[in-house]
Amino acid sequence: MIVWRKASQSDTSGGDCVEIAQLPENIGVRDSKNPLGPAFALSPTSFRALVHDVKTGNHDTP
Repeated sequence: MIVWRKASQSDTSGGDCVEIAQLPENIGVRDSKNPLGPAFALSPTSFRALVHDVKTGNHDTP
């Protein structure tokens, strides 16, 4: 069974959040507002790189 989780600061409506799930070999990512919609998987290394880039502002929009 896949267990999805989102940030503890996310409210019950989902807001602009993503959910993540530990998969057998990867990390699943999906939109919390659309849990039945598309999801994708990243390797643990790619997921860590994405989190680092988001935290350092490398994916901010101008």
